[in-house]
Amino acid sequence: MHNHPEHELDDDFDDRPPSKSQVKRDMLALQDLGKQLVDLSPEKIKQLPLEEKLFEAIRLAQRTTAREGRRRQIHYVGKLMRDADADAIRHQLDIWENGSREQTAAMHRLETLRDLLLQDDNALTKLLNEYPGADVQHLRALIRAGRKEAENNQTLQPGQTPQRKHYRALFQALKALDDAA
Repeated sequence: MHNHPEHELDDDFDDRPPSKSQVKRDMLALQDLGKQLVDLSPEKIKQLPLEEKLFEAIRLAQRTTAREGRRRQIHYVGKLMRDADADAIRHQLDIWENGSREQTAAMHRLETLRDLLLQDDNALTKLLNEYPGADVQHLRALIRAGRKEAENNQTLQPGQTPQRKHYRALFQALKALDDAA
């Protein structure tokens, strides 16, 4: 058996052109990515690495209200996506989506902590162990005011708007603590 490097099979290199099915799947994936871009806010679109022609096509698709016109424009966006850096765009979209999930989870955690502080006196002690540099007097004042506000909201008549000023202020104080840590 002769060992000829030019005849060795390399699993990473395939000199055959992609199949028609693969080309179609790739084009449909770019079409879907283009549709995602059309659904983004103009502020987010400006942050993506897009060429001017693609950017303008996306903005036009966003402004087009006629169903068929919009469909054709989105199709055109998908065609322009062939020349775009799709991986970089997907990466940024992934960061926005996952960052958003992380932010939402952090907000829920702070909301739960706020509610716990308003209901349980021991929760403040636990919080101070976690954040030793916290302003205890300020937090106690916010908790007292939040509790009083909640009591007053219990006695409202139907149709009266509940007060949430101290409730929100406590959340903001917890968020500031969390951001500083």
